[in-house]
Amino acid sequence: MSDLREEALKSKAWPFEEARRVLKRYAKGAPEKGYVLFETGYGPSGLPHIGTFGEVARTTMIKTAFEVISDIPTKLICFSDDLDGMRKIPGNVPNAEGLKDHLQKPLTSVPDPFGEFDSFGHHNNAMLRRFLDTFGFEYEFYSSTEFYASGQFDEVLKRCVERYDAIMEIMLKSLRDERRETYSIFLPIHPETGRVLYVPMKKVNPETYEVTFDDENGREWTLPVTGGNVKLQWKPDFGARWAALEVDFEMYGKDHSTNTPIYDGICRVLGQRAPEHFTYELFLDANGQKISKTSGNGISIDEWLTYASSESLSYFMYQKPKTAKRMHFDVIPKAVDEYHQQLRAYHGQDLKGQLNNPVWHIHGGAVPQSDMVVSFSMLLNLASASSAEDKETLWGFINKYAPDATAATHPGMDQAAGFAVRYFQDFVKPAKVFRLPSDQERAALSDLATALQSPEAALATIARKNELVGNDDPLPEADFADEEFLQSVVFAIGKIHGFDPLRAWFSTLYEVLLGATQGPRFGGFIALYGVSDTIALIETALAGDLVSETA
Repeated sequence: MSDLREEALKSKAWPFEEARRVLKRYAKGAPEKGYVLFETGYGPSGLPHIGTFGEVARTTMIKTAFEVISDIPTKLICFSDDLDGMRKIPGNVPNAEGLKDHLQKPLTSVPDPFGEFDSFGHHNNAMLRRFLDTFGFEYEFYSSTEFYASGQFDEVLKRCVERYDAIMEIMLKSLRDERRETYSIFLPIHPETGRVLYVPMKKVNPETYEVTFDDENGREWTLPVTGGNVKLQWKPDFGARWAALEVDFEMYGKDHSTNTPIYDGICRVLGQRAPEHFTYELFLDANGQKISKTSGNGISIDEWLTYASSESLSYFMYQKPKTAKRMHFDVIPKAVDEYHQQLRAYHGQDLKGQLNNPVWHIHGGAVPQSDMVVSFSMLLNLASASSAEDKETLWGFINKYAPDATAATHPGMDQAAGFAVRYFQDFVKPAKVFRLPSDQERAALSDLATALQSPEAALATIARKNELVGNDDPLPEADFADEEFLQSVVFAIGKIHGFDPLRAWFSTLYEVLLGATQGPRFGGFIALYGVSDTIALIETALAGDLVSETA
């Protein structure tokens, strides 16, 4: 056994824990179908969204972890429920009026309002595939319409007829009394109108595999359940699909968790072992409310990628999937910086540490080096202090810190600089509120500007602080390129001017100089922004000009 596999079999990283649960299914040998099947589902009534990304990304992480601990081949299927009837007209499509006559028709029978594909379902499926391909996911695409019409689902549909009463018994337990009277697991597709019908069955014939029902106008029809004439209600469809494909693993959101016994029970009634599940918590918006596709109160995939890389989004998805997390624009900087912190840590870790590092799972073990010589949060502060309009402005500061770095040698840094300017313009700049300093703060800021005039003045400031607190340690070497030395100067000013607690002094720097309530380690900011530019910033603030700019 390789060291990698041996360590992976012990790893506490959640993808490996899930992968080991899947492996236990086949402790006695590989499945007859020849591979382990991971599945994700997609409802194509709308465009792919950030939850779709999270589900496929997380499933891919588990699939990759499984491939480390087992030699059994794997497959990932992305299944589109495109045979569902269109229950309402989406509000964000062109030519919406033209869709009114197609309500309740399968999405693959509804004309494409964009005029690009055979149907609205085909359009959204194409968007899904383009979406998944953009991120390099490896998957096989399954269409519910094709799955039903091609006969792939026929054997299981026949079994649904044969075991109709047993499946209905499972379903009826979960329904209100009034719903029980009209419920059927089968939804016929009307031979004339093409609409998906929610009607009770008058007869389910296990000899002919046909169902008999009355349509909305009272006309009686008899249809075979095979060949795409009938589809299953969504809960039975879940369990029946698991049985038909012999799915080994599927994850879904917490809102599905109460249905798990239903899905599992139907899968077992149909003669197959239920898959392993992973239930993840849902995302919350800025106010702690559940994100809803219809209300649009969250952040979209395109919006995240406007301000940060897809890897930072994958990092966010990796973190604590069973914990509800706020997902709004303000989480982006932290996700970017933590992702790069983990990248930098990875290459110095032992194998155990690497397998527990999120970036191993984000990159499938092929982990790149970080070229972020300046953190994203610091870029935002530099953009704020300089009112940057373009990334070239930020490169001027970056090169003070890393003279040899260029856009060509540090493409990730270059991309992040562009992201930071966009984020600053859209979120930081509109929220900046500068204030005038108090008398105590004004004196401290003036002293800081004086201390930064020369190394001698800086050392004298540190000496004053040492005398004040009774510290007889030797003075450090003066170096305005050293952020630790500059931090010592800033710290000394706060002590000399009696800020208690000392964080009140740092709050002063952020609120007066940057127009923000939080900010960077200020010594590092001075090193990057530049000593002379920092002095000029302080003088501008003391003159009241920063406040007048935003008045």
